[in-house]
Amino acid sequence: MPVGEHEVEVFEEARARLEALAYRMLGSTSDAEDAVQDTFLRWQSADRQLIETPQAWLTKVLTNICLNRLTSARARRETYVGQWLPEPVFAGDRMLGPSDTVEQRESVSIAMLTLLERLSARERVVYVLREAFGYPHAEIAEVLDLTEANCQQIYRRAKQHVADGRRRVAVDADAARKVVEEFLAAALSGRTDSLVRMLTDDAVSIGDGGGTVLAVRQPITGGLRVARFLRTLFTPGDAKWELVGGRPDVFAALANGVPALVMVVDDRVVGILSLDVTTDGIAAVHAQVNPEKLQRATRQWALARPGEPLTGDW
Repeated sequence: MPVGEHEVEVFEEARARLEALAYRMLGSTSDAEDAVQDTFLRWQSADRQLIETPQAWLTKVLTNICLNRLTSARARRETYVGQWLPEPVFAGDRMLGPSDTVEQRESVSIAMLTLLERLSARERVVYVLREAFGYPHAEIAEVLDLTEANCQQIYRRAKQHVADGRRRVAVDADAARKVVEEFLAAALSGRTDSLVRMLTDDAVSIGDGGGTVLAVRQPITGGLRVARFLRTLFTPGDAKWELVGGRPDVFAALANGVPALVMVVDDRVVGILSLDVTTDGIAAVHAQVNPEKLQRATRQWALARPGEPLTGDW
């Protein structure tokens, strides 16, 4: 059925919300874009005269597409080389969606998106719709063809699975830069104790190289062990950076709502280290260095005019 100008406008008005939903459900910007495009194709072929509430219809179609993609993604990730981390995105990207509440901001952090991998596909969808977008259980139940009581039960179970008890610190761009500057100074100081003081005792460092770029394949746990690893990472020397084209410049940014070190070589983002800042210190360092997961970040970076790097020669 041909799509008229009005129908296209209806879909485009919903696109940003759909992308934000899909990104939280899938943890991948490219998969989210594909899911939204598949939703448009179904919108295009539907008998739209029978659709009373387009926004609800689009949400339901997208959700079911994401459910199918989550099932196949889980199978792919069983053979993924090393640790799997979500794709980071910078502040201002519409993939991040609403950020009015603490729950909405935390739901898109790398730490939370990683925790969501623990959930079943249905648990993840229910959690995202309820926690990040505030959908009533009655509406979620209708989207998933469940009873409201069943929906509530799934949500409670999902919350229990992802609860980590940490109190995270909300930061703006200026605060993020200060955290990154302090962190980088400690990492470049050559003194492990400087980093240890910034980390929680049970801090963890996780890297995702996707089998393309060298990354530690198992999480490093414990503040002291993480500090020692980071000190090695930032020790002067070019050999470790050969696979990404040379020693990178390091910038400060806000990515997924948290402070991030952005590593750039020749205007190409080659790594993003996201710092999970809690009231007790930095609880996690998530290092995304898989080139396939940094393509959107590189495109964003080209438009950001980031200014001078924090590092000179190191």
